[in-house]
Amino acid sequence: MLTIDPQLSESEVTTMFVRNGTAALSRVLTCPPSYLQRAAPINEISKRYANQPLDQTKLQAEYRQLVEIYHQIGVTVEQLTPTTEMPNAVFSRDFGGCVREGYILGRFKKSIRFKESTAYEHKMADLGIPKLGEVVHGFFEGGDFAFLADNVIAIGMLDRTDQTGFDEIKAMLSPLGYQVYPVKAASRYLHLDMCFNLVADHLAVAYVQGLPPDFLSLLSKLAIKLIPVPETAIFKHGCNLESLGHHRVISLKQNQAINAALRSAGMSVLELNAVETLKAGGGPHCMTFPLHRV
Repeated sequence: MLTIDPQLSESEVTTMFVRNGTAALSRVLTCPPSYLQRAAPINEISKRYANQPLDQTKLQAEYRQLVEIYHQIGVTVEQLTPTTEMPNAVFSRDFGGCVREGYILGRFKKSIRFKESTAYEHKMADLGIPKLGEVVHGFFEGGDFAFLADNVIAIGMLDRTDQTGFDEIKAMLSPLGYQVYPVKAASRYLHLDMCFNLVADHLAVAYVQGLPPDFLSLLSKLAIKLIPVPETAIFKHGCNLESLGHHRVISLKQNQAINAALRSAGMSVLELNAVETLKAGGGPHCMTFPLHRV
């Protein structure tokens, strides 16, 4: 049976970390792209740029622009210190998933990202965010983690999260009252946040034709309206948006049609003018790990 949490008490709000995917964002974890020299050919987007060096000046400017957007709206930005062994750590979303009680540490599939797990685990301990558990047998990356409601979570199973990883996450979250659903889609889309993203409580951007019927049925039951995008938008990071709460969202400046549709739906769109970072395969959602959202 599908249920949704009632309004939480003030004491519950003050002790939680991440209530859902669209409440007011107040604190995030990021990482500068200091050692992202080239786009590693580990996804369909980065393969197109694998033989080209990335422009470091542009990368740093795009990262600073994202941080400045957060500062302007009052979001505290925590930063992981990058190292040469973690070139893709700028995509901080992927090391795990955060809920009310703490976070789950994922397990990367690609060796280029292995070192990030320990670094982010230590950083989360320094920040005082409790670890609820860890995926140790399967694979799970945070780009596949999506709240649909306060106690309803979707886990994408595309290229970087498998059935075993899903089962481990469900076993950790179900006792806490969460309903966890798998979402299977084509591996070329990489992560769920590349083809689906909730931007407000009952509004999402999605490549509808690429999502399974059972997931679309679940979205309908939750009264989530979809802003449809074409498949080509996936590879331009059209769905890789960051909800800020209060009907605000960070989107890419280049995605003008999607941004116009968001504004027509009542969203305030803060545009990130990023191009170089996208070549490595991630956008603003990938670059942001939420720490507090209530």
